[in-house]
Amino acid sequence: MDKFIVEGGVALKGKVKISGSKNAALPIIAATILTGKDCLLKNIPHLNDTGVMTKLLKSLGGKVAFEKNSMRIGNKSINEFKAPYDLVKTMRASVYVMGALLGRFHKAEVAMPGGCIIGERPINLHLMGFEKLGAKITIEHGYIKAKAKKLKGADIYLDTVSVGATANLLMASVLAEGNTVLRNAAQEPHILDLCNFLNKLGAKIKGAGTNTIHIQGVSSLKGGTYEVISDYIEADTFMVAAAITNSSIIIENAPLADLEAVKLKLLETGTEIKENRKTILVKGRKTPKPSNIDTAPYPGFPTDMQAQWMALMAVSSGTSIVNETIWEKRFMHVPELNRMGANISTKGNTAIVKGVKGLSGAPVMVSDLRAGASLVLAGLKAKGTTEISRIYHLDRGYEKIENKLQALGARIKRIK
Repeated sequence: MDKFIVEGGVALKGKVKISGSKNAALPIIAATILTGKDCLLKNIPHLNDTGVMTKLLKSLGGKVAFEKNSMRIGNKSINEFKAPYDLVKTMRASVYVMGALLGRFHKAEVAMPGGCIIGERPINLHLMGFEKLGAKITIEHGYIKAKAKKLKGADIYLDTVSVGATANLLMASVLAEGNTVLRNAAQEPHILDLCNFLNKLGAKIKGAGTNTIHIQGVSSLKGGTYEVISDYIEADTFMVAAAITNSSIIIENAPLADLEAVKLKLLETGTEIKENRKTILVKGRKTPKPSNIDTAPYPGFPTDMQAQWMALMAVSSGTSIVNETIWEKRFMHVPELNRMGANISTKGNTAIVKGVKGLSGAPVMVSDLRAGASLVLAGLKAKGTTEISRIYHLDRGYEKIENKLQALGARIKRIK
């Protein structure tokens, strides 16, 4: 397996361009199943996950050409309605094809989803919503089967805020007969982007970006061209990279409106931030001040930045508290950070991070996507060499992260 070798202690300098959003691209790619017309998607990041979604569409009979961050998709000839285990097991977002297949063809069969192991992530809310729209759900031999004579709009309340359920039910309902209301819906930028894409194809969705979304069913969708939003988690990660290395970085193509939660916390640490349209200048300080966080659904502090924030707090001037309120097993990076000299203790879903004067390079192992990002950040700060294994997790969500860091002056290389 590939590894990263990081020689730490180097200040970063220069510009970095943020790629398209993984979390927006995956449901949007799946949503193209809803139309038999051709779609052109721009600003799609080259990631393992977008590659899996490409293979998944092709396995269903779709035609996909992926070149230079643009994806041409034609799903007119889809003739298979089963998402196979060997693809679904590698990426949880594969479950999005269920809502799209059910919406257009009224039948779908999808293996139980996989992806990063960061706690229990049941899809009961997805299935409850499908049933309210008129689908019959059965589970056999590890596969979820959904079938309906037709789908009819419904009033659906999600017991907990779920990005996945919101996206899947949006896709299932845009072609349903009548009106659907999604209550307690997710408000993340990638949900808004999915709604904007569907509306461009002819869907009638109102309330996107709020916790109540209204969908008026239409008989069909057209094709079209759409540019996916920039990845706010990648932008947040590079902001923390500047802060932890006491560097000055210019971040280009940044979705400024989506960075508020992390930006405000960085300002508490003494990090300097200046914005100019889609560009943001981030300048760290020698020793960041401590700052507590509680992860929360958007617009709160994103759970996808919790691990990176912990790496920063590990070298702060005091003690900080990190409360993880979204996933119950998302502290697997803690032992690895402690291996590098951090002083972090955990109890339940709370971590107490006591800042240390410095970190030391060490061999560490990535457990999940964002944990991997935290170890890269810690390696950039640490004295000596850090060897990071199982970096295929990082390849799921960061487009050529080592190349972008190298361009900023980081001493990081990939070895096979």
